[in-house]
Amino acid sequence: METIKRTLGRGGPEVPAIGLGCMVLSGTYGPAEEKESLATLDRALELGCNFWDTADVYGRGHNEELVGRALKGQRPRVVLATKCGFVWTDAKDEARIDGSPQHIRAACEASLRRLGVDAIDLYYLHRLDPNVPIEDSVGAMAELVRNGKVRHIGLSEVSANTLRRAAKVHPIAALQSEYSLWTRDPEGAIFQACRELGVCFVAFSPVGRGFLAGAISQPEFAASDFRRNVPRLVGDNFQRNLRLVEKIRQLAAEKRCTPAQLALVWVISQHDFIFAIPGTRRRNHLEENWRAQQVRLTPADLARIREDLPESAIAGERYTPEVMARVDRS
Repeated sequence: METIKRTLGRGGPEVPAIGLGCMVLSGTYGPAEEKESLATLDRALELGCNFWDTADVYGRGHNEELVGRALKGQRPRVVLATKCGFVWTDAKDEARIDGSPQHIRAACEASLRRLGVDAIDLYYLHRLDPNVPIEDSVGAMAELVRNGKVRHIGLSEVSANTLRRAAKVHPIAALQSEYSLWTRDPEGAIFQACRELGVCFVAFSPVGRGFLAGAISQPEFAASDFRRNVPRLVGDNFQRNLRLVEKIRQLAAEKRCTPAQLALVWVISQHDFIFAIPGTRRRNHLEENWRAQQVRLTPADLARIREDLPESAIAGERYTPEVMARVDRS
């Protein structure tokens, strides 16, 4: 099967347009089996899915340690992305944002140890710290590049204005934010800035946190599952959004693919600088996502999908108000 590959920013490595989001391997969407998680990472390498995304905050460091175990003896084969900027507090499941240069330097050293690597291919600032100028945060990350500990810099969930300010300090290879058939926020100013600055866009949750795959019929999630508090997945919003999933299922049937594959190929078909990093805990879902590259959407297909699934039909926000407050919209 032909792999769709794209360049990760200006002068960056060539990687598959469909990568792997590793967050769910640490129980964010309910319990994960470590043996299957490691087998999924091994299978990803076999397939050629070698653009892996993790973060120090996932599983309080567990995710980086898990990825580090899978990387042993395989480091040259993987383009590795991780993130800094969150600090766990003493309160249960609460983290604060810290984009200070001191924290960024310390966090990078800790990530290098957990991952067992000498350098990180793509290092993101996970969220903008409202108390630290983006110029200071990116300046510290640029220092990591000069010291050979980081190869490329990325930002996550920032506005077009912040992206432009950051790019004046150091080239930004990637901007990562949520983007899917039911999250269209980046369209417009953010995509325009990415194209102007030569920044690639990395879409997390491209299958709507699994909802667009069509396998979730009831708002019933494990106590440890992050999705139990997502506004789109509770109450009347859940039932209204189910109608969108039914339309996706119908369109997918016509294209002879699964709903998840349709959702994924829609994302990477929007622009040639977009990547998708769906997360999964299981090999069969990984393989299904990878085969999305075989699906082709014509201009007519893309126009019809937008007509059948207008942004106005999406019910509910993607985060709670408290979490949305941490998304830079300046």
